[in-house]
Amino acid sequence: MVNAVIAVDPTAAEQARKVDTARRRAPGLLQGKPVLIKDNIETAGPLPTTAGSLALKANVTGRDAPLVARLRGAGAVILGKTNLSEWANIRSNNSISGWSAVGGQTRNPYALDRNPCGSSSGSGAAVAAGIVDYAVGTETDGSITCPASINGIVGMKPTVGLVSRTHIVPISASQDTAGPMTRTVRQAAEMLRAMAGSDPADPATKDADAHLAEFAAGLDAKALGGKRIGVMRFASGFGTDPLFSAALDVLRAQGATLVEIKEFDDKDIGANEFAVLMTELKAGMNAYLATTPAAVSSRTLADLIAFNKAHPERELALFDQSLFEKAEATKGLSDPDYIKARQVSFTKAGPEGIDRLLKDNGVIALVGPTMPTSWKIDAVHGDQISGGGAGSLAAVAGYPHLTVPMGLVKGLPVGLSFIGPKWSDAMILNLGYAYEQARGPVEGPKFLPSIEQSDAIAPLLRKP
Repeated sequence: MVNAVIAVDPTAAEQARKVDTARRRAPGLLQGKPVLIKDNIETAGPLPTTAGSLALKANVTGRDAPLVARLRGAGAVILGKTNLSEWANIRSNNSISGWSAVGGQTRNPYALDRNPCGSSSGSGAAVAAGIVDYAVGTETDGSITCPASINGIVGMKPTVGLVSRTHIVPISASQDTAGPMTRTVRQAAEMLRAMAGSDPADPATKDADAHLAEFAAGLDAKALGGKRIGVMRFASGFGTDPLFSAALDVLRAQGATLVEIKEFDDKDIGANEFAVLMTELKAGMNAYLATTPAAVSSRTLADLIAFNKAHPERELALFDQSLFEKAEATKGLSDPDYIKARQVSFTKAGPEGIDRLLKDNGVIALVGPTMPTSWKIDAVHGDQISGGGAGSLAAVAGYPHLTVPMGLVKGLPVGLSFIGPKWSDAMILNLGYAYEQARGPVEGPKFLPSIEQSDAIAPLLRKP
């Protein structure tokens, strides 16, 4: 129905037996908890890591990504792999989020004709649908927080460098990270602690161990008291305003002082970020493919482009590969234009973006609506997104971003974003937890064929 899971690990039952035996000796933080892994992250065992592409159907590497090994070490049972927007939504601007050639279309549990967002579509939909409470997503810009918001769950994009990216199909060395997608903030905190840590193979994580914390143990339902928080009015709108206002009232009632931030000039970020992603995609993909088994015939980005052209009936029937082609035309990591683009995009999003907004307004964190509500799946026109969301600043800067469900707009969920400076992951989880505890329950999905068939809306569409 939801089509969130791309493959079930046949070793899951044996994993569970081993975990049950180990429980008696030293129970782990996620002891016995089933976890689903986005299918651009490698897991040891018989399952391939496909990134949703037929080109990687033979990519059985026999190795765990370090974050997966850490989850196993915490007692988790790896249940299988989740569907995703193919190649984590970096192949085309005309894509359909939640679709891959390997997995087909993932659907939103709140309304099955609605999009689950991406690229961590299956991870978001699986948690929302109640298949698991814990799933792993990855994000370059919005790929954890958008599907978390749109599927009504918690999603945490950590500081880039807190979680290893080794053995994850890459897009951007500057912006990529994995993170937890869960039902509650406490579960996200537990999972992040299990996943995080330094990895010698990923230089970005050299300081990760210094910033580890017992994230779940430190959660405090009164954490909002006396805190000054900036309200990102420049990111608000797209039909969420009444619910956002109610969320702000909850923050105030918990003792937070809210500071209105009406404007932010982000004109220098988008184009420069795009140049960075295209250049790093080619470099990272070529390096990753070189490590795959010999059975994977595509060894470079150019090979992937050729593969898609050779299999147009499945790979190119719905949308093109124009972004792959743009990336292939880039000149490499030593290109002065790339180096300048990264410097500008990071500076404008980080030091002159989030850091300046915090300092100039005397606040410790920023809040805003994460994304608009879900749009309908559209195989003709692709994604029809009606707003940009709150998270691009955090994505480009590499800073932490947590989304927590706010409630429903006409039966569809939306999230509240908490964003902070680099390495403020523990604080951001704490603020989100305090909001979650004060907010009250949010209605879960009903797996409606469409929102238009809901009891609230269907009568309004009929002739009186």
